Amino acid sequence: MWRDPGTPADSYYEIRPECTDVPKSRFKIKVGKTLSTRKWQAAFTPEGYLDIGKTLGRIHRGGIHPSIRGEVWEFLLGCYDPKSTFEEREQIRQRRRVQYARWKEECRQMFPVIGSGRFITAPVITEDGHPIQDPLVLLETNPEKGVALPPQENNGAGTHCMNNNSTNTANNMDVVKDKKVIQWMLTLHQIGLDVHRTDRTLVFYEKKENLSKLWDILSVYAWIDTDVGYCQGMSDLCSPMIMLLDDEADAFWCFERLMRRLRGNFRCTDSSVGVETQLNNLASVTQVIDPKLHQHLETLGGGDYLFAFRMLMVLFRREFSFCDSLYLWEMMWALEYDPDLFSMYENPDSAAEKAEGSKGKPKSIRQFGKFERENMKNAGKSAEAPLPISVFLVASVLKDKSSKLLQEARGLDDVVKILNDITGNLDAKKACISAMKLHKKYLKKVREDNGLLHNFFG
Repeated sequence: MWRDPGTPADSYYEIRPECTDVPKSRFKIKVGKTLSTRKWQAAFTPEGYLDIGKTLGRIHRGGIHPSIRGEVWEFLLGCYDPKSTFEEREQIRQRRRVQYARWKEECRQMFPVIGSGRFITAPVITEDGHPIQDPLVLLETNPEKGVALPPQENNGAGTHCMNNNSTNTANNMDVVKDKKVIQWMLTLHQIGLDVHRTDRTLVFYEKKENLSKLWDILSVYAWIDTDVGYCQGMSDLCSPMIMLLDDEADAFWCFERLMRRLRGNFRCTDSSVGVETQLNNLASVTQVIDPKLHQHLETLGGGDYLFAFRMLMVLFRREFSFCDSLYLWEMMWALEYDPDLFSMYENPDSAAEKAEGSKGKPKSIRQFGKFERENMKNAGKSAEAPLPISVFLVASVLKDKSSKLLQEARGLDDVVKILNDITGNLDAKKACISAMKLHKKYLKKVREDNGLLHNFFG
């Protein structure tokens, strides 16, 4: 029986010809499996209500066609309620665009390079709020007279190019006294450095307006989320949004919704890094499903699982090709989907209501993702909050490499080397299937252990 081998999706995310060592994508667009434009449009009623349950299974089976990926992601990430109409969503979209424009203007007033079509990669302020006077890092803030250029455009003339008639930032800027503004301005060059490095193998980022759009979004986000600000890795999470959504404000809100899921990973204190919670969860899962491997890693001094830091922090962006990482993300979000996502984000009080048993009609089980359904079945049988599927994805990678790690790893360097070898060699769909199996196994084990404890003490 003939099977459709599928159409490679690489052409939608063109690689620069000189980048020859980039992993090839495994994701293929398959008729009948991949969510197509036709199937997506057919999932809406004439008023605009979306039958989300119809789409989740198809996304899990074959991903999303690149031409509609951005608009489908907006639903998967909770930007819009499937129970809303076309008209209601348009009103929300316009309201959000206005809100983003306000925030961006607020940032531009503080630092006029924002929104100028350029970005910076050199510090502009000291920690005590004084403008930096070094001629190599003085930046032009008036777009009409000349703006700081990214490093690749300065033709060797220093860190940035400036118009000869320009009035530089240091001369224009007063000493900044507001601590929040200082903190924000201290991050701007770091964002620029990361933007300059993000997905540079893609033809899309050869255009400086796309780089500056990424810098603008991350700069605005750093201003409004004072608890997290900006951390390395966030540019990797935001980059696909710029490519998939034409409107900068829409891309911002899609990124903002993703950060609501992941911002805990980026919250740092003097004593801990946010992602440590996920690493601890990973250790617990591995201890349950592969105690031998867990013991071996502890013996090697890897019981903190820091070698998995990057996988969890940027959701496997470095372990997969660009195209495959997007396929992995959408499968994860489809598996984890909760139809209450939109209302929880728009009205945080609804999350508390849901925990107590919210009012209204109970949701159909088919409106939830497959992974979420398993968590729902387990609800009430475990005191623990549900773990994200990303933890089980990393656990599945470790499980797959278990025998190699047990036989060949004699130190943490060996562990890192073995795990680095997976780059470009992972199959996103198989990884998700494996993660689901481990999730089921883990929940069963936890239930059994809890039952034993109950019998012992009860």
